[in-house]
Amino acid sequence: MSDKKKNNNKSNGPTKFKFNMYWVYAAIFVVFIGISFLNDNGLSTKNITKNEFERILNSNDIERILIINRTLAQIYIKKESESKEKYKTAMNSPFYRRGTPLYEYKFGDLQNFQKDLSEARSNGSLTFDEKYEDRTSFFDSIIGFLPFILLIVIWIYFMRRMSGAGGGSGGGGQIFNIGKSKAKLFDNDTKVKTSFQDVAGLEGAKEEVQEIVDFLKSPEKYTSLGGKIPKGALLVGPPGTGKTLLAKAVAGEAGVPFFSLSGSDFVEMFVGVGASRVRDLFKQAQQKSPSIIFIDEIDAIGRARGKNSMTGGNDERENTLNQLLTEMDGFGTDTNVIVLAATNRADVLDKALMRAGRFDRQIYVDLPDLNERKAIFEVHIKPLKLAKDVNLEFLAQQTPGFSGADIANMCNEAALIAARNDKKSIHHQDFLDAVDRIVGGLEKKNKVITPKEKETIAFHEAGHATVSWMLEHAAPLVKVTIVPRGQSLGAAWYLPAERMIVQTEQMLDEMCATLGGRAAEKIIFDKISTGALSDLEKVTKQARAMVTVYGLNDKVGNITYYDSSGQDAFVKPYSEETAKTIDKEISSMIEAQYQRAITILKKHREKLTTLANLLLEKEVIFKDDLVKIFGDRPFDKKQEEKEKTTEEKVTEENE
Repeated sequence: MSDKKKNNNKSNGPTKFKFNMYWVYAAIFVVFIGISFLNDNGLSTKNITKNEFERILNSNDIERILIINRTLAQIYIKKESESKEKYKTAMNSPFYRRGTPLYEYKFGDLQNFQKDLSEARSNGSLTFDEKYEDRTSFFDSIIGFLPFILLIVIWIYFMRRMSGAGGGSGGGGQIFNIGKSKAKLFDNDTKVKTSFQDVAGLEGAKEEVQEIVDFLKSPEKYTSLGGKIPKGALLVGPPGTGKTLLAKAVAGEAGVPFFSLSGSDFVEMFVGVGASRVRDLFKQAQQKSPSIIFIDEIDAIGRARGKNSMTGGNDERENTLNQLLTEMDGFGTDTNVIVLAATNRADVLDKALMRAGRFDRQIYVDLPDLNERKAIFEVHIKPLKLAKDVNLEFLAQQTPGFSGADIANMCNEAALIAARNDKKSIHHQDFLDAVDRIVGGLEKKNKVITPKEKETIAFHEAGHATVSWMLEHAAPLVKVTIVPRGQSLGAAWYLPAERMIVQTEQMLDEMCATLGGRAAEKIIFDKISTGALSDLEKVTKQARAMVTVYGLNDKVGNITYYDSSGQDAFVKPYSEETAKTIDKEISSMIEAQYQRAITILKKHREKLTTLANLLLEKEVIFKDDLVKIFGDRPFDKKQEEKEKTTEEKVTEENE
């Protein structure tokens, strides 16, 4: 028999009975209702009219009359009269029990009824007893207590919601489990299938965490030399770089129980709950050791103590952090529990949390470089149907500053664009359109732009392209467009070089190319517009960074006013005189590059006009169009010669 048939037989077999406490509550409620109905005399008594009541009364067969709530008379028959034929029909009812009233009579006014009874007793020498009683029915009692019942039900509902009903192992759904850990457990039953092969790039980070995996698999290899168990590793880096994915890969490779939760899972409105959850989490992890605890976004509870404490006396977040510090420090090193944490705000974490002995190593997960982006592309294109013209090398070059999450989004966006255009496979242009969509925003084909505005935009973008083409250190141009996207009315796309450090000349050339758009407007129209807002913002930030951060200005000197700790954010670290000098130098630097851009454009005004007209005609132009107008860039030839010389030297050294 095949495995499929076995699985089908298992699924078709009898399901296991699962006990639920609510069934007990329901059974008690049903029994209670049943007893109430059985004890209710309304099932065994028969309602009679006034004439029938008077006949029974005058025959002197009534033993006693019980008047309920001053509106209803319950009639009990004498034992010697029960044998009479006229009472046998009512007494043969299956609900009738001896000692209960046989008839019920609803009279109108109590005073008239009492008067009738007195007259009948005196006229016929009748012998019967009268008794008065006030009663409340079961349903009336429920209606009376209904507001309190509703309040209790609402309270239980909100307590269940706050305690995380059904969320995670150990989280529980009951009110009394609110202090239990809400971590999701991945063990033999629910294995993590992610491995290091699924994590492209991040080679340095993978080497660091690989040692943790090796230790969990064979701890004696390290402890035999006297080494101690690493307590934890902190993954730090920008959003989307793969910190959580790397932690999942560690869990998949190590094959040990893996507790995953977020830092916000400890936070609760009740005092002491966060600390209780931390204790319960480490208790569960120690019971299943060796194991891994992964806390994502640990800055939710790990912020530096004593800051932003507006509550005064008792800060629940600080209590949670104190408990986490205690549990991570511990008294023994034989628990085999390793804590992984991830954050993109390492600067705000408490110093006690960052010290060795708690997080022994900090692993920086940076944005991927050129080769790592290509490897990430190769992972994400596996499920895609690609055309033969897709160039991953070019796509990796075209996406500087993209994180792994951005690249995954780009691949998905390219697939959606290809499907929207009814293509059978994804082409290279679809990926380029996806980059435009992600970086520039949605294309606005219906945006109303006047011919004069369109001409201004064309010369503005042509100015960027011309100046960048004529500068050595400016990024090579890929394409220029005047199609509106997002908030921009046009854009020039470049292919920036992968630089680890940037020199002064490179930054000045970039500033000059950025100001080329406004310079072109000034030369052609002798007017400037508000279209250069983003350019001015970019240039101002670059100039301020050169003067105050990187120390690239002769007047201010080799001084930086940048504070990497962020502790002096509200303190100006220089005098008013220095502030004037900084402002003056920033302004003069920007104006110098603006005049430089004007000089370049005046020299190549005819080519600028040709390029702008071509842009008005086509709306999108590429590098080949610029080569036809300007010719080849001389700087590209120099770069190629340098690369060839470098390759020849490397070849000679290897030989």
